[in-house]
Amino acid sequence: MLIRDQIEDRLHAAFAPSRLEVVDDSESHRGHAGWREGGQTHFNVLIRAAQFGQMSRIARHRAVHQALGADLVGRIHALALDIGADS
Repeated sequence: MLIRDQIEDRLHAAFAPSRLEVVDDSESHRGHAGWREGGQTHFNVLIRAAQFGQMSRIARHRAVHQALGADLVGRIHALALDIGADS
């Protein structure tokens, strides 16, 4: 299973988001630190869920990292997060 798919699965399971976009941006980092042939190293995630409404920015990031798990986060070189509450 692709890392992108694992990110989606884990975030859907943890937050039931109203909006979730996971983009593998690895190719635009070709030749930079952490890049590997085949991609799956650099990701942009946009997520919106009701649970984030009362959380601080740091708490949101911690919750996403916890939901992804150390095993998955450890295989990702860069993870850009845009986290917000449902509007």
